[in-house]
Amino acid sequence: MIKNIYLIRHGETDYNRRGIVQGRGIDADLNDTGRRQAQYFFQKYQHLPLEKIYYSTLKRSYQTVLPFIEKGIAHASHEGLDEISWGIHEGKPFTQEAHAEYLHYVHEWRAGNTNVAIAQAETPEEVRQRQEKFTEILLQSPEKHVLICSHGRAMRILLAWWLGYPLSQMDIFQHFNLSLYHLQYTGSMFRIIQYNSLEHLKK
Repeated sequence: MIKNIYLIRHGETDYNRRGIVQGRGIDADLNDTGRRQAQYFFQKYQHLPLEKIYYSTLKRSYQTVLPFIEKGIAHASHEGLDEISWGIHEGKPFTQEAHAEYLHYVHEWRAGNTNVAIAQAETPEEVRQRQEKFTEILLQSPEKHVLICSHGRAMRILLAWWLGYPLSQMDIFQHFNLSLYHLQYTGSMFRIIQYNSLEHLKK
C-alpha cells in the first residue's frame, strides 16, 4: 500500500520575521503573513483526498492546517512533531554571539556529533527519538493520504532519518515557511516526490 505524505513547515510568525529564536519552548501564533500562507496552501491543495492530519503541539503548526481541519478531516497532535528545543536561546534575538554558537553546533552535527547541543537544548538524536514514536503511529495507520505540519529543524531531522541519511547530512533538506515535501511510503521505504515546493505561494 502506497502512503502519500504531505509534510509542511508552519507558516510565518512574528518571531520568524523579527529573527527571534523560537524552538519548542516558544508557542507563537501565526502572523498575518502566516495566515495568508496557510490559506494559499489550502487553496492549492484542498482537492487532495486527505484522510488524516497530524501537527505538533505548538499553535503555529495547528493554525497552519486549520483550514483543512475545518473541512472535518480527522486530526491529532503529537509531540514527536515539535520543533527542536534551542535551550537558553529561545525567545531571544539572533545576535552575532548566538549565531556563532549556533554555527558551532551545526558544524558539530555535520561532523557526526549529533548527541551534543546548546545548553538546556535538545540534541538531534533526542528529537529523532521523539519522532520514532510518531512514525510508528503513522506507518501503522490505515490512511493512504496524510498531511503533516512540523517545524524547520525537526523536518530536517525527520527527512534525513526517513530517507536513510545520517543526521550529519540533515542540512541538505532545505525549508521555508510553508514549504512542502511530498513523500511516498512504499511499505518498505520513503521516497521524495516533491522537494521543498513553494508553488502554492507564487501569488
